[in-house]
Amino acid sequence: MRSSRRLLANCRLLVVGGGSSGLGIASKMARRLPKGSVTLIDSIQTHYYQPGFTLVSAGAMTLEQNRRKQKDLIPTGVKWLEQRVKAFQPQANAVTTEDGSTIEYDYMVLCTGMEIRLDMVEGLAESVKDESCPVSTIYLPHFAEKTNRLLNTIEKGNFLFTFPSTPIKCAGAPQKVCYIADDILRTRGVRSACSLHYYTTLPRIFGVEKYANALMKVVKERDINLHTRHALKKVDGKNRIATFENLDNSSTVEAEFDFLHAGPPCSPVSVLRNTPSLTDANGWVDVSCQTLQSTKFSNVFALGDCTNTPNAKTAAAISSQLKTVEKNLSDAIDGKPFSSQYDGYASCPLVLGASGKRAQVILAEFGPNGPMESFPFNQSKPSYFSFWLKRYFMPFLYWHGLIKGYWNGPSLFRRIVAPLKKNQK
Repeated sequence: MRSSRRLLANCRLLVVGGGSSGLGIASKMARRLPKGSVTLIDSIQTHYYQPGFTLVSAGAMTLEQNRRKQKDLIPTGVKWLEQRVKAFQPQANAVTTEDGSTIEYDYMVLCTGMEIRLDMVEGLAESVKDESCPVSTIYLPHFAEKTNRLLNTIEKGNFLFTFPSTPIKCAGAPQKVCYIADDILRTRGVRSACSLHYYTTLPRIFGVEKYANALMKVVKERDINLHTRHALKKVDGKNRIATFENLDNSSTVEAEFDFLHAGPPCSPVSVLRNTPSLTDANGWVDVSCQTLQSTKFSNVFALGDCTNTPNAKTAAAISSQLKTVEKNLSDAIDGKPFSSQYDGYASCPLVLGASGKRAQVILAEFGPNGPMESFPFNQSKPSYFSFWLKRYFMPFLYWHGLIKGYWNGPSLFRRIVAPLKKNQK
């Protein structure tokens, strides 16, 4: 333990979390600070491109295509501590790891992501983990493969898809799987024997009106039954019964199923839930939604899914947040006023299918005040070009741009094409 303390005694910047936001900010700051100044702490050995999981469920990508060894992604000049944080002591500028070591820092960036909480729905974890049970979720890698297997083997019946009442990473994913299921069932020639039901806790199918209107056309065209304000509360995998709570009147509704895809509840990771000094009442890191600096500790920043910023929790949001944290953290280190504000940008490529004419995407890009579209065409209209971006360009951008700290989001591109948008109007 003493040797670990000596080794990391001069930790200028500690990055907690080795996902997309952690690797991205570690890469950026390693290029700004003297060699050896940045330490990244995370125990994960395998890194997944999580936006690809929907395409795994569609059979358009393999899990292997979305997987890399974490050791190959650690930025040059960054110390990687293969540990997990057991406790934060922000008052002492320190963290304690699970092996009992203490790491002191001058500045810290929290990139801990969020935790998939199958345990928050009675019976869900057991049903998902049972390979013989037709319940799955694409939010965990190997169950994305299970989802694809089930969609290619079940011949008929009720197919249920759910969206939870908690914050969730990639809020569009639960309905993407619904559209993918419709596509697969039509391709197999069994769609007429299947009834599709999408249960969401929201009052409409999508938060941004422009895209909600476009998606409702898809729902009607494909004969998908939409149930708003319903939360999944219990899964009886043995008897194939899902229990929902009607959030408007607290009544319960039971639905039989032959296939169930759950958009699982999510929460902050447990160590943050146990650190109220850093978080809000719900366990999310409490930050300024503009500067991404902690509201409680001036030498702490956070980005990605772990924060309480009001934006959708997507990889696209991280790209814009990286730019803000890089500039503001550098300003803090240099004793200067902050020079950047996060604009709330997020994006959700809504996959409508992956085969033939149904290989289309509605490319939703939005911020707090509505759409923030990058291209000089109506992105609420389903298109193959947007599907191509989702399938081929975005994975490339992730592996070679985002996690290496080179991609700051499409704001510059939006400014360049702005004249084309005006001409279009």
